[in-house]
Amino acid sequence: MPATLNAANEVAVNAFLEGSLKFTEIPLFLHRVMEEHEVKPIHTIEDILRADHWARERAKALLEGRKVC
Repeated sequence: MPATLNAANEVAVNAFLEGSLKFTEIPLFLHRVMEEHEVKPIHTIEDILRADHWARERAKALLEGRKVC
């Protein structure tokens, strides 16, 4: 889960810096991504990279589907 949280946070902070996400919305945004994440055992670096990729793509999709603040 740390890789997922970190990846979603990087997307959220970038959106904040670009002005498309309020600072106060970051925790709720991260919560939503984390709720959708399916926890799986990590055995290889590829498992970590898959979790990272999923979180980044899901976070971007959530941002694209919302109105600009």
